[in-house]
Amino acid sequence: MTEKKWWKESVVYQIYPRSFYDSNQDGIGDLKGIIQKLDYFVDLGVDVIWICPMYQSPNDDNGYDISDYQSIMEEFGTMEDFDRLLDEAHDRGLKVILDLVLNHTSDEHQWFIESRSAKDHPKRDWYIWRDQPNNWESIFGGSAWEYDDKTGQYYLHIFSKKQPDLNWENEEVRHNLYDMVNWWLDKGIDGFRIDAISHIKKTDGLPDAQNPEGKPYAPAWEHMMNVDGIHDFLEELNQQTFSNYDIMTVAEANGVGTEDIHQWVGQSGKFNMVFQFEHLALWDGESNKDLNIIELKETLTRWQKTLERDGWNALFIENHDIPRVTSTWGNDSNYWRESATALGAMYFFMKGTPFIYQGQEIGMTNSEFKQIGEFNDVRTINHYYLKKQEGYNHEEIMAILNKTSRDHSRTPMQWNNQDHAGFSQTSPWLKVNDNYEWLNVEKQQNDEGSVLSFYKKMIKLRRQYDVFIYGQYELQMADHPTIFSYTREYEGVRMLIVTNLSEQPAVMDSFDIDKLLLSNDSDASSNVLNPYEARVYKLK
Repeated sequence: MTEKKWWKESVVYQIYPRSFYDSNQDGIGDLKGIIQKLDYFVDLGVDVIWICPMYQSPNDDNGYDISDYQSIMEEFGTMEDFDRLLDEAHDRGLKVILDLVLNHTSDEHQWFIESRSAKDHPKRDWYIWRDQPNNWESIFGGSAWEYDDKTGQYYLHIFSKKQPDLNWENEEVRHNLYDMVNWWLDKGIDGFRIDAISHIKKTDGLPDAQNPEGKPYAPAWEHMMNVDGIHDFLEELNQQTFSNYDIMTVAEANGVGTEDIHQWVGQSGKFNMVFQFEHLALWDGESNKDLNIIELKETLTRWQKTLERDGWNALFIENHDIPRVTSTWGNDSNYWRESATALGAMYFFMKGTPFIYQGQEIGMTNSEFKQIGEFNDVRTINHYYLKKQEGYNHEEIMAILNKTSRDHSRTPMQWNNQDHAGFSQTSPWLKVNDNYEWLNVEKQQNDEGSVLSFYKKMIKLRRQYDVFIYGQYELQMADHPTIFSYTREYEGVRMLIVTNLSEQPAVMDSFDIDKLLLSNDSDASSNVLNPYEARVYKLK
């Protein structure tokens, strides 16, 4: 029987603070803005809020380049603001988890300033320096190495050049990080989402990556992602920090598959759960590859069954690093509401902890960017100029970026139909999606048929029935090309979730139905599912 834990029974809401709510009218979201909206989370019904990085940062990668782990970014507020946020959230019964970035810092962090100051500085070995670079390609494009004029060496950055990788082989580095983690936990936060943690171990000797195409730089995933030896680091991290507190930990674990997941979660694991990305890779906006529903079912079901008895899934379809799901997996024009709700039901009732990304609960969509100057994301901008070098013209590149950019998920939260969508009274740091006049919280708040109301009903239903939390998952109609259907069973209670993820009607199999609990369609009486129709049944 699955052990009961508070973090298994929770629903988590991810906040991108820069885009959530601006309290001081400078065009940038802030901590006081989150405080002002705490009752929104209570009304929605979530249990935990996860705040993306709010630490001091020069913002090369929107806060994931940290210059001081124990200070708040000035434009977000102060540590006093955070303490108030934590207290007021706890007063409402909400838990708070933070982003934890341990693979790299900002190049403006004091550790790196000292490290680059001289070859013989005591902190030189806190980062990874070499006389000559290897051929590794940065995840953000270009070389993963940056030349430093002062000391005549190169430092490694597998993300932006302003995000130098910490040297986890150095014991001092590790224990300074552990001290920082415990400082936050002692402050009373309820856990962490751990960023890019599968990258902290690099292959010994930093060998060149295979480069069959002969390009200047080569993807080096096998040397910088889930490398042998990483679990020594992870076990020490867990023992020195997480295991001493009753918290939620979810690791961003690129490169971790079902074949080795039990080293990461479960009885032998170091985290409560991980974000895996196999299902996200099934859609490719750049090559115009459509989502294959059968592949989606196979992938998510494999993760469900692998972690059925030992481990736990983190359930999600959106976050700050991917475009909006209603625009990619769904149809944001003809079937906007249906897409947003069907995709929500598809993942929300699986076994695991559901995560909702801000704006997902109202069906926010991709925006339309016309010029490269309208983007903010460093990865998107790098991609634009790399495509230029490959011979693509502006229109071709913009067509790609308007499908794939991370900025689609970072446009300001759409609160109402007033100027700047009620996010701010001044022009925001990133342009608001043009559809805010009809797509916003205020318009949906009292509409029983809205996306927001559907999410509230899903959260309430999950809390009402333990079967949606602890029940066994079984895929149904496995070979159907457009219907994603599964059952959950626990202590004699059986539920059926069925969703049609296509623009065409589809016929569902017959089941021994007791009653309909939830639907996004006003007429759910026949066995024919309308386009993007979702239903949740209690079975006899």
